[in-house]
Amino acid sequence: MCQARYSFGYYGVMIPSILNLAGMTGFCILNCILGGQTLSSVSNGSLTWSVGIVVIAVVSLLVSFCGLRVLNWYERLAWIPVLVVYIVALGLGGKHLINPPPAEPASAAAILSFASTIAGFVITYSPLSSDFTIYYSPDVPSWKLTLYSYLGFNIPIITIQCLGAAVVVAAPSVTSWNEGYANGNVGGLIEAMLQPAGGFGKFLTVLIALSVAGNVAPTLYSFCLSFQVFMPFMVVVPRYMFSLVATAIIIPLSIVGSHKFYDTLTNFLGLIGYWASAYGAVILVEHFIIRRGDFSSYKLQYWNDARHLPTGAAAIGASVLACGLVVPSIDQVWFVGPFAKTTGDIGFELAFAATALFYLPLRYIELRFRKLV
Repeated sequence: MCQARYSFGYYGVMIPSILNLAGMTGFCILNCILGGQTLSSVSNGSLTWSVGIVVIAVVSLLVSFCGLRVLNWYERLAWIPVLVVYIVALGLGGKHLINPPPAEPASAAAILSFASTIAGFVITYSPLSSDFTIYYSPDVPSWKLTLYSYLGFNIPIITIQCLGAAVVVAAPSVTSWNEGYANGNVGGLIEAMLQPAGGFGKFLTVLIALSVAGNVAPTLYSFCLSFQVFMPFMVVVPRYMFSLVATAIIIPLSIVGSHKFYDTLTNFLGLIGYWASAYGAVILVEHFIIRRGDFSSYKLQYWNDARHLPTGAAAIGASVLACGLVVPSIDQVWFVGPFAKTTGDIGFELAFAATALFYLPLRYIELRFRKLV
């Protein structure tokens, strides 16, 4: 989030920082719920969802304590057992996916709404990315970082979303799958798919449950940095303390949310995606148009000096003005805007486009009165 100070300003960046903290917390809650459900399904219910959630959260916390070098090593390997699990699951259950029961065709509005939700999950990585890439060698071409990040998100998300959609459509026609998926228990569905493999299937289920630590641990690591940007005076506090605080918040909310608020959390994270889209628009316009893609224009010596940073008025103003188009385009359980009733959820797309269009002239006005890039 420190990079955002060069567009949002020293004080203005506190707003996206608090939104980022809320998004990371919700993201961790969803992952802990899924991991806890999956662990519980292996024990046939003797291990409760609550205990499973605690196990996932503690494992993730321990991994986050190890620092970026261990996190990098862990992330390089964590996808391998997950791939094995999905290959085995397809091998065991693929026969049920050949002739699924007929499903109601999705409308264009439903497709747009789903795409907006998925994009909202992914784009929230943008405020976190520089927390990790700052440690990479400056000699690495930027196009490589871009390509690796793009493929790293798209390949697993597209394939797993397609697999998940196929399995959920087929589940009602497979008794064991349908029973495992009762009450939206995704972990139970995975365990049911791997049941024919016996003990090996249970082992694979445990592996995929623990794999969510690959999502939670880096988020806990980045949580510390966002918190210190939100409250700069807290920089004297050891970063691991913020990870402990985040875990203490995530565990009880995950336990409560696993039974009552799962849909609410999902829609909450969809809402978080709207601000992240606006944030991404500001960062991209600032870098490619205002600074003409010149990394040397970021005066690193002033990263912590409010006097030599932008006011943030343009970034905050553009984001607020964009809300005028975003709100009518939202399609969530708790609110459906007048535009969204016809088009589906296009709030994500409009947040990006409108913020970019508003930010450019506002930033030039800001530069005219305060010539600080």
